[in-house]
Amino acid sequence: MQRLQAFKYELMPTGEQQREMRRFAGSCRFVFNKALALQKERYEQGEKKLGYAGLCKLLTGWRNGDETPWLKDAPVHPLQQTLKDLERAYTNFFAKRAEFPRFKKKSQSDSFRYPDPKQIKLDQRNSRIFLPKLGWLRYRNSRDVLGEVKQVTVCVSGGKWFASIQTERQVEQCVPNGGAVGIDMGIARFATLSDGTFYAPLNSFKRHEDRLRKAQQAVSRKTKFSSNWKKAKARVQRIHSHIGNARRDFLHKATTTISQNHAMVCIEDLQVRNMSKSAAGTADAPGRNVRAKSGLNKTILDQGWFEFRRQLDYKLAWKGGHLIVVPPKNTSRTCPCCGHVSADNRKTQERFACVECGFEENADWVGSINILRAGHARCACEVSGVVMPPAAGTHRSDSPRLDAEVRAVGIPRL
Repeated sequence: MQRLQAFKYELMPTGEQQREMRRFAGSCRFVFNKALALQKERYEQGEKKLGYAGLCKLLTGWRNGDETPWLKDAPVHPLQQTLKDLERAYTNFFAKRAEFPRFKKKSQSDSFRYPDPKQIKLDQRNSRIFLPKLGWLRYRNSRDVLGEVKQVTVCVSGGKWFASIQTERQVEQCVPNGGAVGIDMGIARFATLSDGTFYAPLNSFKRHEDRLRKAQQAVSRKTKFSSNWKKAKARVQRIHSHIGNARRDFLHKATTTISQNHAMVCIEDLQVRNMSKSAAGTADAPGRNVRAKSGLNKTILDQGWFEFRRQLDYKLAWKGGHLIVVPPKNTSRTCPCCGHVSADNRKTQERFACVECGFEENADWVGSINILRAGHARCACEVSGVVMPPAAGTHRSDSPRLDAEVRAVGIPRL
């Protein structure tokens, strides 16, 4: 089994190397914006967009021209990779997978990529890496790099420079551990598992919201581009970096534990982008409950539901498991005992009470049970091509906790 994996390390560059990396990132940003402006101009004039090969020819002219001779100071491969990123962004836009490419701004996601492994040298014993036109850079060697180096991406975050080393290696197919589990995502509980366990939300942004607001207010009171303004802006960037690192650490720990202990994980196919859209509306048709919806959107984005699903997907594949995505319709309104579906079953956000059979439990846990059952049904559909829904008055689940409730009301198990 072939595995592509990236190993990220903090760089410890000298002052001259930091200045060079800022120049390289600025050159890549300039090339991206210039190429994007050219593509937009050709589109407005009714001409076809240039492909990657055509943009590379223009890049050669820009590097050798009199207007931008400083582009020669940057390595050519990262500049070409910037044009590849623009080509991919255009492809995703016309395939309706993303929005139209936007111009890049200074100090926002500054990065550049070295795609040629022949130009990269990695010395793990001495904790250093060689990159073209930068020389040897020291890095904080927190773990070993496994596999053959394919490419290196250099980026800056919170005033610190990082190198992400992508490798490729062959690994044995793992045998998954554990059984199947359903997961229901929520606000009060970040993730509730069908075996009864749940993860409390971290709410990293909410914890540091007051400190971030004060730091942003301090920036607004400074003269723009002054020394004090730059210091205040650096403090804001450090807070944002701390928030993101804490959220990322929480998600990695949760997804690693789940993927190691379960062979099949069933989750809802939640459209996070649609769920977190603004409810403000327009001047002619203003939205309702805008303040409450704004707080809900902020909480959803703070918890990182999409990143949780993305990490579960590749970690389960590494462990030999499977991620099953099921439609979210009526997962929180269906009684797991009698199968009755009604909006009245969930009168409150926390409690589930079936109006048909009287079964009561935590609403998130009931949702995880229904998600697990839907996952089993989808697996049966993929194997046999026919979905057999459970009959009324029957129950199918791997949860002993629900089995006890089911036996108490006398409902047979399939």
